[in-house]
Amino acid sequence: MKKDMFFMNIAFQEACIAFHKNEIPIGAVMIHNNFVIAKAHNLTEKSKNITAHAEIIVLNLASHYLEKKYMTECTLYVTIEPCVMCAGALFLSRMGRLVYGASNHSNLGFLGYGIRLHPKTTFSSGIMEQQCKLLMKKFFLSIRRKKKKIK
Repeated sequence: MKKDMFFMNIAFQEACIAFHKNEIPIGAVMIHNNFVIAKAHNLTEKSKNITAHAEIIVLNLASHYLEKKYMTECTLYVTIEPCVMCAGALFLSRMGRLVYGASNHSNLGFLGYGIRLHPKTTFSSGIMEQQCKLLMKKFFLSIRRKKKKIK
């Protein structure tokens, strides 16, 4: 649990970076043998690329670092429950373990669609859940305020 908090805090820091860049504040970090091998945050707005989710970026970075496509010995920490696209990539990567902070209540999370991860992937949630939820709520409230000012 202490280790999960430590690594989730790194993912949360990435989410905060995304927040300040006006990106949806989701951060991710990939761990291999208790070392951070990749970390990222959402970059869909800046890159104008709908696939530039934190999880996808981290999977790519980790794959290059390890020089392999399967992440069976890795743990991915992500602040929010992965979407269907990211869950599909995690399935194909044969992720060893997934840890996410808060559920994705916008109906975009993989569990809401009944999507399953690879049979050998274990996952848990709720690490820094309140902080992750609050950051998302703060982001979307600020977006709504900006839209009201424009009108």
